Amino acid sequence: MAKKTIADVDPNGKVVLMRVDFNVPQDDSGAITDDRRIRMALPSIESVIQRGGKLILMSHLGRPKGKGPEPKYTLKPAAERLSQLLNKPVAFAADTVGPDAHAKVAALQPGGVVVLENVRFNAGEQEPEATYANALAAMADIYCNDAFGTCHRSDASMVAVPKAMGNKPKVSGFLVAKEIQYLSDTISQPKRPFVAILGGAKVSDKINVINNLLGICDQVLIGGAMADTFSLAQGGKVGGSRVELDKVELAKELLAKGGSKLVLPLDTHCGDAFSSDCNKQVVKAGQIPDGWEGYDIGPETAKKYAQLLKGAATVVWNGPMGVFEKPPFDEGTKIVAQAIAESDAISIIGGGDSAAAIEQLGFADQVTHVSTGGGASLSMLEGEKFEAVELLDNA
Repeated sequence: MAKKTIADVDPNGKVVLMRVDFNVPQDDSGAITDDRRIRMALPSIESVIQRGGKLILMSHLGRPKGKGPEPKYTLKPAAERLSQLLNKPVAFAADTVGPDAHAKVAALQPGGVVVLENVRFNAGEQEPEATYANALAAMADIYCNDAFGTCHRSDASMVAVPKAMGNKPKVSGFLVAKEIQYLSDTISQPKRPFVAILGGAKVSDKINVINNLLGICDQVLIGGAMADTFSLAQGGKVGGSRVELDKVELAKELLAKGGSKLVLPLDTHCGDAFSSDCNKQVVKAGQIPDGWEGYDIGPETAKKYAQLLKGAATVVWNGPMGVFEKPPFDEGTKIVAQAIAESDAISIIGGGDSAAAIEQLGFADQVTHVSTGGGASLSMLEGEKFEAVELLDNA
């Protein structure tokens, strides 16, 4: 699925329209609390401006209604933060395809940057509307997609705009190229043994991922609350644990399909209340007493999973092993994260809570790739093709 990247085009004197993901968390005053998504886009941004390109950046932030500006969702703080990171002025347009955007783009000099206002202030971003997409496309000579977190969506800035660019170059940014490399190419031709470890609360969230990975992995290890739904499918007792009763039959089907490939917990770390200071006990999987809930994989499971991960050549991890925000129910997630970090495997952390856990535990620099996209990384692990990526020029 190799696509041309921003390195494959010459932006000198040209206008580059780049879709980035500046959907950053903010506090009540609008101050950015984590600028990682802006920092992750810097290599692609710098590649354009250091080679004399004129750069237009577009992004969404939050979920505005698409009926005009909503001050709490303005991208102005992101533009200001980018200016600090680049150590140079960054212009900010108060609209997306309106007079201010056109004026700021017209004023761009080689090496200059303008951030457009939130694309989702326009109804045309999330509802098919050719005029809006055409107006964006007309501003630029080159289109670049560096917003992996929204690659699974069909928003105008992801799909209609590159279509409207016609024969003009359409390339990926370095961030999207890296995500494709690991979440698609590496997984389609993995070094073996290939081990996936899937956690989180719901089987329903991971059905397609489990199905897809059972077809290509050597082993799929299950943790998190969804393990209890599998326990129930095997006739086990789950106490008051969070289970999906309507997914028990599906769990039975996955167990039959997976056979020995699908590896379930041996034991469960339980509590009698959802708090760190509750009463706790470790029981065998499928033997959770009434009045107790499973909050983490048990020590025997953590030890077994760590051993299996140690021998892997490729590892994909998506979803924590337990309630990792509440010690001591973070122990299973910690042991798994450490095992992945210490292994020699190509290790791919599939976004969302897994990415947060690996960062929080300090292992992010010891794994091969931490995905920036929660929903997008899940969709790619399901084997889904993204129109936003398919539209880009092939390498």
